Order: sequence, then C-alpha cells, then structure tokens
Amino acid sequence: MAGQTETLIETIMQWIDIGRLKPGDLIDESALVAEFSVSRTPVREALLQLEAVGLIRRHPRKGATLFRPTLEEFLAILEVHAKLEGQAAGLAARRLSAGWADRLEAAVQACERHAAEKGDAEPDVYYQLNLRFHEMVALAAGNTFLTEMIKTNARKLLAYYRARYHYAGAIAQSAREHREIARLIVARDASGAEALMQRHVQFDQITAMDLLAALS
Repeated sequence: MAGQTETLIETIMQWIDIGRLKPGDLIDESALVAEFSVSRTPVREALLQLEAVGLIRRHPRKGATLFRPTLEEFLAILEVHAKLEGQAAGLAARRLSAGWADRLEAAVQACERHAAEKGDAEPDVYYQLNLRFHEMVALAAGNTFLTEMIKTNARKLLAYYRARYHYAGAIAQSAREHREIARLIVARDASGAEALMQRHVQFDQITAMDLLAALS
C-alpha cells in the first residue's frame, strides 16, 4: 500500500513538473484508480499527503484540484520561495566543490546555448533547462532538507514560471542572470549570490497579476 501511495505521489509531482497538470485542474480519483490499477485507498492517501504540503486542494463533494493561488497567496509563496532559493545560492557559494562547479557550469552553458540558438522559441524546452540550473544550485548547497523544501514550494509556482518564458526577451534575461549567479557562486560571494538569486526568482505584482490571469 505504501509503495502504491508513493508511486502515485511521485507521478502526480512529475505531472506538475512537466505541465501535464495545471493550476485548478481536476484530479480525478476514478481516473487514477483506472490508470494505475489500484484501489481508492492509496489514491486517497496520496491526495491527503499532497494536500498536507499544499499542492492540491480538496473540495467537499467536488473532488480535488491542483492548487491555484490567489494573488495574495501567490505573492506570499513567492516571497518564501525567493528566500529559500537565495539561501541555497548563498550556501552553494560557501560549499561549492569542483564536481558541482562543473555541473553548474554545464547547466549555465545549456541555458546560454538555447538563448543564443533559439531566442524566444521553444520556451517550454528552455524551462526544463532553467529547472536544471536551479536544481544544480540547490544540490551544490549540500542541504537535502533545504532542497526538498525548495522543490515542494516551487511546484506551487511551476506553471507560472513556465508561462513567464513565453514573454519576449525572458529567456535571454534568464540566461544572463544564470551566468551572473554562477559567477558569484564560483567566486565564493555568498551574500552577492543570495541577493541576486532572490531578485532572479521574484515577480513584481503586475507580472504576477498577468500570469495569474493568463492561467485562470
């Protein structure tokens, strides 16, 4: 039972990561039972656990939906997320090993290559490269608890970050900022890396309103 529940949780989180599930989408218990050939018990347990970390909302007699924040909730989550990402960048600057430096550089180069060759095209492809960069920074920080907090919190915002790269010039700006964040990390400038990473992941309120409207 526990194995089935964990498989369901991991799959739903993957669907969030790749955009198969979007904010407000209905999560159909019957469809999950049929797709995974399981009983309703592990499905309901998986949904309860996802609700506990804020990734879904259950509605009486209406089932469950993927979390879709209000503007106030969006800005509050974003504030926390920026702090977590900034903390990871600061720790990475203090703890960076040669191996993680190489992985970070590869992630930055992949973003730069996409920006140079594709421009604003294929934003969803770039978004996966962006996720890889942020993952490398978090892992380089050497704190697994912080990494898991970042992943859980980020999943509440992934659809909006993905949509951001459909804006003209957003990919090029992101790639430039990734290069500068990496430079600060490699230079062991913890305070600089933390501050820039926080700015990098933040939205202003107008952009947040635009993104919420686009995905409503």
